[in-house]
Amino acid sequence: MLDLAKSGNAVRYAIVALLVFVAFLVLWPFYTVPTGNRGVVTTFGRITGIENEGLVVLPPWQKLSVFSIRAEQADIEDAEGSTSDTQPVKVSLTVRYSIATDKVAEVYEKYSHNGDLSSYVQTATQETFKAVTARYSAPDLIAQRAKVSADINDALRAKLAIYGAQVINIDMRSFAFSPSYMAAINEKVTQEQLRLVAENKLLTVEAEQKQKVAIAEADANAVRAKADGDAYSNLKIATAQADALKVQNAALTQNRDVLELRRIEVEQTKAEKWNGVLPTAIYAGAPIPFLNVDKQ
Repeated sequence: MLDLAKSGNAVRYAIVALLVFVAFLVLWPFYTVPTGNRGVVTTFGRITGIENEGLVVLPPWQKLSVFSIRAEQADIEDAEGSTSDTQPVKVSLTVRYSIATDKVAEVYEKYSHNGDLSSYVQTATQETFKAVTARYSAPDLIAQRAKVSADINDALRAKLAIYGAQVINIDMRSFAFSPSYMAAINEKVTQEQLRLVAENKLLTVEAEQKQKVAIAEADANAVRAKADGDAYSNLKIATAQADALKVQNAALTQNRDVLELRRIEVEQTKAEKWNGVLPTAIYAGAPIPFLNVDKQ
């Protein structure tokens, strides 16, 4: 009988210990805040603290809610806007954002209990896109796309900051006008390209013509220079020939008297050697000795 009593007491003690342990877990719970999250501590529904990642021990009258501060993504499809010249335009964007760590309590209280602000981001993005595109004409919206993207980025950052979100980056996936306007733009681009081709061809023709004119002028100058050179050469040759003739005439004039003297000397020599006998045969045109001696 004593052994049974002891056994019953041991079972009762074990049951009491188990109940105490269960009560301890229920009344004095342990919590874990995963990486990339924050723990929002509430006391009877009111936020009383924010816990970092790791183990959290709270009294039973407090509650812990896990709140994500990881990067989230919101896809905005075919957001509509209108340019300053009333051209409709659509855009598809992907916005990556996260909750600022110092805004967790505010976001939890006002906007989201888990850090998901995708609906707010979509609405803010559409409003921002409409406001930005209204500042630009359709041609400027195309020509200044980088500036338009920067304006959307700046405006959206400021708008999402109201909700406690910080923008990580914005990807503009598509950007399009109405089909009729795009067709008109394509036609204009085609015409502009044709005009540039025509202008380039005209410039090429003009350059070729200028080159031909330059070559013709160079050839003409070469011919003119050759003609001038030939004329100058001929003039010099003629002058030299005239000077030579003058020299020759002067020489002949000077030498005429010398030749006559030599002839007289030859005739005198012949007379001294003549034996006084006339030739027996005189041919027509043959000179007769001493008959042409000048009379005194």
